[in-house]
Amino acid sequence: MNQSDRDSLAGPSPLLLVPDAVLLPEGPADGWAVTIDDGRFEAVGPADELERAHPQLPAVRLPGHLLMPGFVDAHHHLTQSFGSALAFGEPSEIFRRVWVPLEGALDEESAYTAAKLAALEAMRGGFTTVTDAGTRAGVDVEVIASAARDAGIRCVLGLVCNDADATENEDATDRPAVLDQAEKHLTRYDGEPLIHPSLAVSIPEAATERTLHATARLAAEAGAVVQIHVNEHLAGVERSLVRHGLRPLEHLHSVGALGPQLLAAHATMLTPGELTLLADTGTAISYNPVASAWKGNAVAPATAMAERGVRFGLGTDGTRGDGFRLAEAAEFAQRLAYGLATGDSSCGAGWTWLERANRGGADAVGLGARTGTVAQGMAADFLLVDVDTPELALSWDLPWELVRRGNRDQITAVFVAGRLRMWHGRPTEWDGPELVRRAAELARAAVARADVTRVHPTSTASRALIRAQDRSTAR
Repeated sequence: MNQSDRDSLAGPSPLLLVPDAVLLPEGPADGWAVTIDDGRFEAVGPADELERAHPQLPAVRLPGHLLMPGFVDAHHHLTQSFGSALAFGEPSEIFRRVWVPLEGALDEESAYTAAKLAALEAMRGGFTTVTDAGTRAGVDVEVIASAARDAGIRCVLGLVCNDADATENEDATDRPAVLDQAEKHLTRYDGEPLIHPSLAVSIPEAATERTLHATARLAAEAGAVVQIHVNEHLAGVERSLVRHGLRPLEHLHSVGALGPQLLAAHATMLTPGELTLLADTGTAISYNPVASAWKGNAVAPATAMAERGVRFGLGTDGTRGDGFRLAEAAEFAQRLAYGLATGDSSCGAGWTWLERANRGGADAVGLGARTGTVAQGMAADFLLVDVDTPELALSWDLPWELVRRGNRDQITAVFVAGRLRMWHGRPTEWDGPELVRRAAELARAAVARADVTRVHPTSTASRALIRAQDRSTAR
């Protein structure tokens, strides 16, 4: 598509878009179209019917393109983008050695820029929604909201409610300050089209039992979610067993924190009993396969979750913002961790991972009634994907091909709330390259200030050490 196509797509609402196909929950529908008005899908149906029903709208024809829901990132850390590569080659639980000191070194400008940089990468990769699990930077959370808003991405915005240093007080009238802040945060963004507040606790041991219970109640009443990293690493599971005699997920259940309002990140180490707890309570999971590969102890049993009816979406954990590669990693990790040993050649197939990357992810993060599906009344958060490519043109099973062969280079346009936000990988309303240049400057300064501890040297330093050892041995 050319500049005139872009101008037509960026025009004022309402719009009538006629692609080759629309990806619906039941699969791709050839010859369908959509109308968009006021940031939502006004109608979705056969193109000829919509054109007859809206003769006043000039049809924007999109040959060679699939219109599909935008990806939903169910777990992200927007202010960690300056240190994404610092995690390479590092063992588990790097938050103590890398993320806490790095985020602590951010000021308002660097926190804003880091968050907007993460949003840029996400939108380039087809994400229309990101779920931020709360920042440790010493800035008002509005800084992160502003970055997401200015970037043009939908954001589930976490407020960290850690209070492990507080004393458990049996006097119910003594309300911790963290709960007052949580309650204010949940109403702070009323009426905002792109910012959706949520609460967050870093790990169960980072909050008192009273706060774990109270944040669950507050979120449930507000129709929001509480984000908690759960059963991610062996060390965390063992600490919980020593302290409580319960695994982290079991501990959350014992204090009344499980339920539809809980979004548990990772959940890589689950017993059969814990799978039952998840299914019975309606608790949602963010399955983060790339994070498992880069720094994890295990891969979440996502195919078993799907079979048991556990709600879950897919999350990047800030690893890389590419929705197609995330969906591929989700299937690939299941194949390696579980499918090869059992002879399961499907491992959920393409449709499972596409569904969890959009509609299932939206449900997991509390936005299932708002986004994640191309349907009448839903937010017009969608992608235009070029399917007239060597990877996708010879289609036999488009969902599988999108998972296995799709990539962000095929994303022509990204829309959020009915507005064209990205065109061929670049923002349409602000200067992406300038942001990247500024982020590079600020990142170097922030990392230099932070007391980051890495176990492994960089690849270049490691290679130089090996060569030096080789020369020493040769002498």
